[in-house]
Amino acid sequence: MHPPSRQDYISINFAGQGSGSYNNSKQWRRQSCWRKWKQLSRLQRSLILILLFICGIASYPAVTEQLRGLTDGDPETDSNSVFPHVLPEAVKQDQPPLPEPTSQRKLSNRRGPPVLQNRLQKKENASNTVVEDKASDNKKEGEEEEVIRRGPEGPKDGENKEGSPANQKVQLSIQSVANWREAVQEAFRHAWKGYKDFAWGHDELRPLSKSYSEWFGLGLTLIDSLDTMWILGLKEEFEEAKTWVATELTFNKNVDVNLFESTIRILGGLLSTYHLTGDTLFLDKAKDIGSRLMPAFNTPSKIPYSDVNIGKGTAHPPRWTSDSTVAEVTSIQLEFRELSRLTQEPQYQAAVAEVMKQVHKLNGKLDGLVPMFINTNNGQFTHQGIYTLGARADSYYEYLLKQWIQGGKKENELLEDYLQAIEGVKNNLLQKSSPNGLTFVGEVSHGQFSPKMDHLVCFLPGTLALGAYNGLPADHMDLAKQLMETCYQMYIQMETGLSPEIVHFNMHQGSTRDIEVKLADRHNLLRPETVESLFYLYRFTKDQKYREWGWKILQNFNKYTKVSSGGYTSINNVRDPDYPSPRDKMESFFLGETLKYLYLLFSDDPNLISLDQYVFNTEAHPLPIWPSN
Repeated sequence: MHPPSRQDYISINFAGQGSGSYNNSKQWRRQSCWRKWKQLSRLQRSLILILLFICGIASYPAVTEQLRGLTDGDPETDSNSVFPHVLPEAVKQDQPPLPEPTSQRKLSNRRGPPVLQNRLQKKENASNTVVEDKASDNKKEGEEEEVIRRGPEGPKDGENKEGSPANQKVQLSIQSVANWREAVQEAFRHAWKGYKDFAWGHDELRPLSKSYSEWFGLGLTLIDSLDTMWILGLKEEFEEAKTWVATELTFNKNVDVNLFESTIRILGGLLSTYHLTGDTLFLDKAKDIGSRLMPAFNTPSKIPYSDVNIGKGTAHPPRWTSDSTVAEVTSIQLEFRELSRLTQEPQYQAAVAEVMKQVHKLNGKLDGLVPMFINTNNGQFTHQGIYTLGARADSYYEYLLKQWIQGGKKENELLEDYLQAIEGVKNNLLQKSSPNGLTFVGEVSHGQFSPKMDHLVCFLPGTLALGAYNGLPADHMDLAKQLMETCYQMYIQMETGLSPEIVHFNMHQGSTRDIEVKLADRHNLLRPETVESLFYLYRFTKDQKYREWGWKILQNFNKYTKVSSGGYTSINNVRDPDYPSPRDKMESFFLGETLKYLYLLFSDDPNLISLDQYVFNTEAHPLPIWPSN
């Protein structure tokens, strides 16, 4: 080993050390430094220059932030990106540009297997507080207040993907949600314009043919929409509709109406509007229709007939059977009970209470689950062996819980039936799909399980959450969150982003897609059940993702069902975004329920229809919870 040469060392003299002092001239110091520099080898000079360059770059935060923006994730989804954001096509085409959570812009356009979030819920909840605190500390003066939520867990540290931690913070501003509420109001006005122009005073709008269809001939869409207009603050539209009710609406007609549909839409809508406005016009109309529906209960068993002629005062079962559906006869109680309370006439409540009393005692249930049909002559279940939470049975379970809440949580028989039924769902109908493990509610037919789930079943997450909020077991809320994820997947896994009427879940190993849809089930009727449950889940958890999901659904309604001349139409094929095949029909519940729940989902006022004061009937008409005295 040879000894180091003199040039291998750098000697630096500081003030007070060796020869020279701090008071030496600047010129001397420049000369001294130059001599030292000249004594260095070419390699040493190059190394020093490289170090100085790196230090200089590191001292400029703006530059490093830009570099970080170029390397951390997708520029379209990263809030630190130097690239501008691009609004979704649905917003460009159908309405003025509105803000959308940036983390959803790319994710929301994906099809195929879902990005599951329910497994990460506990982890998300634990991090929410910390994220919000940091956000408030860093907020600049004059900056809009923001609600921060962590998104789904992404790749681990060092994996600069779209799901990296830097991209998981969704900033959902107050202004964004206000714009979303305005978008719901605009959607209602557009739907209302079609109804007013082409179907005024009739039951349903046919927006494509610019005409109408009649069911009962009672202005069904108008009555169903009254409280929605009041809640959305559309006072001009409300006053026009009120004038029609006062001057044109009459129930003295020789017409058959369906007991269930008339009760939840007309009686429920009038009672709700009376409570919201205090205007006795609506109470008087409610008394009139309520009394005209009572002949339905004149049966040998006291189980009501399905149809009533409100002009003649006669009733009958359907033409082809003496049965009524269980859901229909057990989902009229909230309305008739409230009518008795307001009028102090007990016959309304007595009639519907007798139905619940009989169904409570009947044999033929499966762990609290009921068959779909009941005979009006003998009062017994028929077509036994089929158990579903879909059509013909769904709202029976909903009204067990809601009657208990309406009455001040005193009617224990109703609560017991509800709790037993939820255990029956868990034991007999609950399964997970493959490959992503979506929790879903199937059906049982004569002992055989079918992985079939109606969109109607998506009322269940909201109902479970409502029960948990009112003191029922906490695992009801856990199940509600899992099922809410599944119902949303029923939308985003379709090419239009809209759910079909019925889906089938894959359960066998090796499946590549969780959800299959038969050709006959691909229609979408503008149904409310999923956005209804989103409303409940957001009210009780304040998790912003439920609002984001609702916003995406509204965008897709606008993109695929909005008719330019006014109104919205149901469609035949949610799997074909190029031609979803419009059906030329706007159901009254699109205005009565779907848009109402979307508006409430985007509302920041917990007292706008407080769930401590109101309970919604199955047509989204809020009725008061009775005083406890």
